Amino acid sequence: MLIIYTDGACFGNPGPMGIGLVVYEGKKKLMEVSDYVGEGTNNIAEYLAVIRALEIAGKMKEREVHIRTDSQLVERQIKGEYKVKNPKLKPLKAKVDRLMIEMKVKVEHITREKNEHADELAKRAVSL
Repeated sequence: MLIIYTDGACFGNPGPMGIGLVVYEGKKKLMEVSDYVGEGTNNIAEYLAVIRALEIAGKMKEREVHIRTDSQLVERQIKGEYKVKNPKLKPLKAKVDRLMIEMKVKVEHITREKNEHADELAKRAVSL
């Protein structure tokens, strides 16, 4: 099972976006991702981070993934607890749903303090 910490950052809202991921298998860190992903909003960046996490898990042929995010909105929308009202988020949510079909995915909301490393990677991607 992979445990993936995800975060999205946006300087200005909208503005330049970055994503940060830290991928673990058990306690072993497998990789870090820090990528600039264009212009948009903070919520778009958060979704793009989750999408990248699921894409990485798929390429690794991983079938069980635990995603930890500090975005309560994204976590609750993925779980279906909140409706996706923003038209720019609807295709991103649909992509998450497609990527999750082949996997057992647990999405957990965590505090920012527990997501500092992914947050740092996301911010670094925007400031390069």
